Amino acid sequence: LAGSGVPQLVQPMIWDYAADLDVEGKVHLIEKYRSCGFSKVWFASAFKGATGVNQSLTLIGHHLQNHLQWLRVASSSPADVLEGVALTGWQRYDHFSVLCELLPVAIPSVAVCLQTLKNGGYSAKVKEHVESLLGMSNLEIDNFMR
Repeated sequence: LAGSGVPQLVQPMIWDYAADLDVEGKVHLIEKYRSCGFSKVWFASAFKGATGVNQSLTLIGHHLQNHLQWLRVASSSPADVLEGVALTGWQRYDHFSVLCELLPVAIPSVAVCLQTLKNGGYSAKVKEHVESLLGMSNLEIDNFMR
């Protein structure tokens, strides 16, 4: 692969939407990509639509945990390897499936995920900032929003 020239033309994207993604395994995968000549990688997470084919509401805590795990992967990897994070918002699992949760119910989730990535973690300050941005009095992370 290194001799093919492909690593100079593309950057791999590592996808994982699990709340308990294997941090050590991802770091090892990044090392493998680096040894093949890839200088940069992307991470792909999700702020909605990755928890069930017929999910109608977004459980923010699941997506928050996924982003916290990706931050652990980033902090355990060489500083110059991460090119970016693609926050995906799945609408459906295939063209014959029903729609997953729609964007309006997932806006608090995308706000939490973006602020978590921007701030390098989640804290009471991040929660308060998201509540202020969205005009909410109580952002619920571990329960479905009412």
